[in-house]
Amino acid sequence: MRIRSARRSDLPLLQDIERAAGEPFRALGMAFVADDDPPPLDLLEGYRQAGRCWVATDPLSATGDRPLGYVLADPVDDALHIEQVSVDPSAARRGIGRALIAHLAARAAARGMSALTLTTFTDVPWNAPYYARIGFRILPEAELTDGLRAIRAEEAQHGLDRWPRVCMRRELAPASSAARPSDAPGTAKAPRVPDTSPSSDTSEAVAVSGSP
Repeated sequence: MRIRSARRSDLPLLQDIERAAGEPFRALGMAFVADDDPPPLDLLEGYRQAGRCWVATDPLSATGDRPLGYVLADPVDDALHIEQVSVDPSAARRGIGRALIAHLAARAAARGMSALTLTTFTDVPWNAPYYARIGFRILPEAELTDGLRAIRAEEAQHGLDRWPRVCMRRELAPASSAARPSDAPGTAKAPRVPDTSPSSDTSEAVAVSGSP
């Protein structure tokens, strides 16, 4: 698995991934989520230019350097907030979502951030239960930061609160200087992360803050 910075030519493919990743929600009676538009190209381009959009590829497969999943992130308070992480269902159960999150964790720790955060659906099997398996915990209301409260308010305006949602947080250990990823644009390789959960990465259609 290879994690690299997104290229402009990747962006329409990320929209395709988002549409495919939304389809499993339809079987749960969440057609509103499945039918939601993917992030627009100008928004994705903004993340790309800011260096906060990464894609996962498998150079050894038939798909080559074509993105199989992607992640967007924003600095929010003391943490790096996962704005969106989605994986094409055709590439499910390969640890791609986990590898993308591991990549974010390494970059956030190298920049002195204390945690990863996200918002997600409570009762969707590949949302909050999946994140709990990889080290995230649900934040009680009293622990929400101002930034997370603002994100939740935006989600409510978008209509996502028709299903239970939570904020989650994973604490990060400080990175040693030798382990810090380069700030230069280009390719970064994510560690191969063991995937021992039998239901882990099932579709990996993860709805987080902003658009689901």
